[in-house]
Amino acid sequence: MSTALLYDGTALVGRHLQRIRHAPAIPVMTQTMPVVFLLFFGYVFGGALAMPGSDYRAYLVPGMLVATAANGIMTGMFTAAQDTHRGVMDRFRTLPMSRAAVPLGQSAADLVTATAGLVPLVAVGLAMGWRIEGGAPGALAAFGLLLLFRFAATWLGILLGVVSRSEEAAGQLGSATFMLPLLSNAYLPTAGMPGWVRTLAEWNPISAVCTAVRELTGSAPVPHGASWPVAHPVAGALAWCAALLLLSVPLAVRRCARAGH
Repeated sequence: MSTALLYDGTALVGRHLQRIRHAPAIPVMTQTMPVVFLLFFGYVFGGALAMPGSDYRAYLVPGMLVATAANGIMTGMFTAAQDTHRGVMDRFRTLPMSRAAVPLGQSAADLVTATAGLVPLVAVGLAMGWRIEGGAPGALAAFGLLLLFRFAATWLGILLGVVSRSEEAAGQLGSATFMLPLLSNAYLPTAGMPGWVRTLAEWNPISAVCTAVRELTGSAPVPHGASWPVAHPVAGALAWCAALLLLSVPLAVRRCARAGH
């Protein structure tokens, strides 16, 4: 990473953090709703669901952590669409700065807020009875994987935001990303799903990351007979993160540099 990119990116991290401070609606919503959902699913459905080999709440908390990380798609999309369609990207293009600094600053600032947002969710999960059985190395690996997935999801959101036709279109598509965890094993195992739905769910990147976090924290065993990303969750999760970054980073940087054209 060049010195100019690091300097410009750091300056834009500050800009985005100030922006979040003065307009906190989206981060508050994306960090508050997971706690509400965790309490709702954990206490309303938790008593009615029997999980083979594990407690439902222990299964649910890692899934909710990953679902929250996936919200980086939505927040990245909203912010990038606003900057693109309000002419901010065009102003940045006139400045003597690295063209990668704008999306890098946004994704790094989002990572800072996402890290802070994990604290109340983890605290509520622990209060509900979830425990990290995998030890300190497993916990560090699990949270590192969560943040890597959030970083990759944010870059995908930035790409979708800068190619969107309008802020309204980005808002509609961003809201639809709430459906992605539903078609995964974030909330329920895929074993009971119909064949084609189970295949889609297990090839959803969220499923691989959820299974990896559960394995690393000792919350639930790896399911038998699953598709490759879920049967090899850590490798599958890292592969999905790498694929998302390899796809999104160069395209997002290129589109940010050409915004408005």
